[in-house]
Amino acid sequence: MAEPEPRTNRLRAWASARWRDWTITLAAFVLALIVGAILMIVADPEVAGNFAYLFTAPGLALGAAWTKVSTAYSALLMGAVGSPSALAATTAAAAPLICAGLAVGLAFRAGLFNIGAQGQAVVGSMAAAWVGFSLPLPPVIHLIVAVLAGLIAGALWGGVVGWLKARTGAHEVIVTIMMNYIASGLLAWALTTSAFQRPGRSDPISPEVAGSATFPQIFEQLHVGFFVALAAALVVAWVLDRSVLGFSIRAVGANPHAAGTAGMNVGATTIITMALAGALAGLAGVMAALGPSVNGVPTPLSEGLVGTVGFDAITVALLGRSKPVGIVFAGLLFGGLSAGGLAMQSVAQTPLTLTLVLQALVVLFVAAPQLVATLVPFLKARKGSVSLTGADA
Repeated sequence: MAEPEPRTNRLRAWASARWRDWTITLAAFVLALIVGAILMIVADPEVAGNFAYLFTAPGLALGAAWTKVSTAYSALLMGAVGSPSALAATTAAAAPLICAGLAVGLAFRAGLFNIGAQGQAVVGSMAAAWVGFSLPLPPVIHLIVAVLAGLIAGALWGGVVGWLKARTGAHEVIVTIMMNYIASGLLAWALTTSAFQRPGRSDPISPEVAGSATFPQIFEQLHVGFFVALAAALVVAWVLDRSVLGFSIRAVGANPHAAGTAGMNVGATTIITMALAGALAGLAGVMAALGPSVNGVPTPLSEGLVGTVGFDAITVALLGRSKPVGIVFAGLLFGGLSAGGLAMQSVAQTPLTLTLVLQALVVLFVAAPQLVATLVPFLKARKGSVSLTGADA
């Protein structure tokens, strides 16, 4: 009868750690909003000028500040989740962030820093777009082949990094950064060739992807690619928690020397992990290449098509602590900030770059749990710190 007590204590310790992690994340978000509100007030000359009368007419200064902040954040919330079209915009922005965040987070769990998600997304978008505008295939098959092409291209791009790491010991950070430049240069060159350049155009832009190769929309709004991203998160969660490969990834991430001593093939695990991470980042590129734009017309392949999704994925993975569930919520948060930032700009005349500041502040506070615990008294400090890579799980 004495056996269950240690197990109960472990369960309580696990629940306490999880509660503190999630509470710190929520507190970090609240603190970021507070700092963002201060920046809004300071950056608006008219509102800031009212604080000259703070002691003589406090209602004037505080009222103007409240109006500014409440209007901006209300517009941000409505632009993110306030209507079906807002939810559609949020999920469309979140889908590639979730996929790329999974790519970075999976590599983190193996002790690898995949800074090359940007390049993997670029080559994934190239392969998917080329299939989309070059191969005449039936509707459903066309989409499947285009998605597979993007996954394979990203996997190969990431697998090269894993192979170099395993066989030569090359540091994955340096290699992935260089691979980003190579992918960007490859795309710029490809858009000047007849295989990718739109006929009759001299600028670097591809033909439009055929409608049969694009992700359909539900009720002409909700991006189906978002459900693909959720499915990818479920697959990654199953692989990490329920498969032999996932156990090897976590073991190598915790201690590669001990894993090797235990008989695990560290090199093979590294290659497979980077290939899977590349496939996930390639899927983010597929979202950009095959996802319909606001007016329903696919966006043609160009040098800026994938944006900075691979670099934004690093912050998404850090905020989600490299856990698939956390990455999904982090991607939705950043997707909401991206979609709601446009509404905040138009309604409250707030700079769009403020949303980037909010993202940076959230990650900053999450990365400094002891600072958050100091600022929020009921979060008692404990030994250690919150793991951002999830390697301890």
